[in-house]
Amino acid sequence: MADSNRQPARATLERWRARLHSELHGSVIPFWMRHSLDQEFGGYFNCLDLDGRRFDTKKHVWLQGRQVWMLSKLFNEDRSRAELLEAAKLGARFLREHARRPDDQVYFCLARDGQPLTLQRKMFAACFYVMAFAEYARASGDTSYRTLALSEFDAILRWIEDPTPLGKPKLAGNQPTSELAVPMILLNLVAELRGAPGSPTFHDRPDYDAIERRCVAAIRRHHRPERGLVFETIAADGSLLDSPEGRLINPGHVIECGWFLLDFARRTKDSGLRDEALAMIRGALDFGWDREFGGILYFLDSEGFSPQQLEWPMKLWWPHCEAIVALLMAWRDTGDASWFARFEQVADWTFAHFPDAQHGEWFGYLDRRGDVSQRFKGGPYKGCFHVPRALWLCERELAAALAP
Repeated sequence: MADSNRQPARATLERWRARLHSELHGSVIPFWMRHSLDQEFGGYFNCLDLDGRRFDTKKHVWLQGRQVWMLSKLFNEDRSRAELLEAAKLGARFLREHARRPDDQVYFCLARDGQPLTLQRKMFAACFYVMAFAEYARASGDTSYRTLALSEFDAILRWIEDPTPLGKPKLAGNQPTSELAVPMILLNLVAELRGAPGSPTFHDRPDYDAIERRCVAAIRRHHRPERGLVFETIAADGSLLDSPEGRLINPGHVIECGWFLLDFARRTKDSGLRDEALAMIRGALDFGWDREFGGILYFLDSEGFSPQQLEWPMKLWWPHCEAIVALLMAWRDTGDASWFARFEQVADWTFAHFPDAQHGEWFGYLDRRGDVSQRFKGGPYKGCFHVPRALWLCERELAAALAP
């Protein structure tokens, strides 16, 4: 691990960049391109064993959308790779034909041929439908996908105000709450709809600024700087809840939210928000790092009670992915070498435990000691998203740091 008081040498940055690039383009993306594409019915197989064999043909819509987004992003970065656009088209057409209902709700899971299987009382499948179509429209030049993305985005805004159409009635005994997941994903969604400022495909809308400001304010209400903690669920009035739900800390979620805020602070040149985002990332990593076995614990109770989630001591792929992104961003934004030292601490642990050198891609679920718990590479919650997104974003951060 790097000395926290010394800036990393250029050779160190180049070594990490090469490693990330090799993992992304030599292992992770080839795994999904080899094993997930359904050339017969469209879309992607996302339930894949360690060697890519299918153990289920169900297609989970939020993972279909995430893969369309990821492949489109990579194509937009390197337009010589036509195979990525063809693979993205396979998923985009499948989603367009099967994922959305006439009432604007988006199915959670579809059969292989696109027949609906399950519908959640949540909006998250719809969020990744929007992300997918916004980026695929840029990749393909087909603006009809952007029209669909914006139409669904408007439905999401309505559901945030009134979730009853999702099958979530307001019951008398339930205290109104604020969930961190809602403003953080909405903040990221607006960034994806906008695109890169100054690019030919940048889009704006009169309400985007106000939506982002509301999201940032809502996220900040979850933060307790005096304790260094960000709570997953709080009361609607901003107060803390004395319950297992109210005491729940999800370090990976906080870290991901932190780099969403860093990205927004970069674009708006908001140094105060940057500093708060850094404090959130630092607090989550301090609280969530397993000092006995290394790695980031999945769930914790703010008061030290046993979390109700039985998987709380496990080490999952996605919090570690979010952490390496956040830590590199923090280092670039501050020039503080201690952030890079922390990046190396997390990245070294991550690369020592998750990647599968034999079959490609990463294992997703480890026990507390860091041994593989579930061997599959894709399932209802793990797909072509967190791993490639993190590798891609980290490589971009390092490329920017290495630029003359």
